[in-house]
Amino acid sequence: MWMTIISFLGGPVIKALIDAYSVKLKAENVDSKIAADLAAREIASQTAEINAVMRYRAAEIGHWHEPDKLMGYCVALYFAKLLVWDKVLGLGSTDPLAGFAAITANLVVSFYFAKRGFENVARIIKR
Repeated sequence: MWMTIISFLGGPVIKALIDAYSVKLKAENVDSKIAADLAAREIASQTAEINAVMRYRAAEIGHWHEPDKLMGYCVALYFAKLLVWDKVLGLGSTDPLAGFAAITANLVVSFYFAKRGFENVARIIKR
């Protein structure tokens, strides 16, 4: 139908304009298809990355020898000795921590008490 109208109204010039416009529309469709494919691939790669991290965390759970747990055990032993043995039972005296050891012990305790809160805040910000 359009070809009849085109040939009737102006011939090759209008036909060329309509052909050019249809080529432009097809190119835009191809670009949007490529963009949609790239977005789908990005989502798939992010999903795979999240799954890999979750599998790693699941594999790590329950091992007593994880580095953060080892540091936690050391600090817990120190504070247990300090509080129970020295203060509660009055059976000894422990020198206070100073310098690097004090800073490290405070960081380990802060890590254990603040870790979950920071994870929740990061999750909220990430959205």
